[in-house]
Amino acid sequence: MPDLVFELANRLMERPFDGVLRVAVDGVDGVGKTTFADRLAAALTSLGRFTIRASVDGFHNPRGHRYRLGKSSPEGFYRDSYDYAKLTSLLLEPLSPGGSRSYRAAAFDYREDRPVSTATHMAPEDAILIVDGIFLQREELRRFWDVSIFLDAPFEVTIPRGASRGSDFGSPDPADPSNRRYVEGQALYIAEVAPRERATVVIDYSDLQHPRVVAWRG
Repeated sequence: MPDLVFELANRLMERPFDGVLRVAVDGVDGVGKTTFADRLAAALTSLGRFTIRASVDGFHNPRGHRYRLGKSSPEGFYRDSYDYAKLTSLLLEPLSPGGSRSYRAAAFDYREDRPVSTATHMAPEDAILIVDGIFLQREELRRFWDVSIFLDAPFEVTIPRGASRGSDFGSPDPADPSNRRYVEGQALYIAEVAPRERATVVIDYSDLQHPRVVAWRG
């Protein structure tokens, strides 16, 4: 794992910069996006690059909006979970070419179901933004990424993995009714967007100790 993360970090460092480099770490719930993104950010920092860490989870919609189609609705999970307008206006547009570089890394605490007043920061011109989360290659977001990484593993791996660390999954069984919202909602995303085919880098993340690059485009 460290070798793969540092190889990726070095490749990102080699890219000519024209403003902030924006990197998405995508994949289904439970695959390990946050840990991977944290390690990548740490590697870039150790190489001397100013790195900004953010997560789509800091831009949830309020609970009433998220569950307006019902708490078990896969469609609601895919369509209504996140406030992409705020993610765009507060984080992605300011860090895009021609943007102000004045950004906020989060706007909503979904566990407390309330907005949060996070600090506004100014990014250096050569910063690297690492954003982790699900659904990051949706149409609303796709144009913002200079590099997209898709961590790939089947639900038979990711649901037990997520459940083992106390995430929102109620059961380690992907077929359990408590997981329908998550599994089928993310299946909608995969069918509609084809993130594996769109990503710059695809990593088979079924084995956390031995991740394997299966596609490296560009």
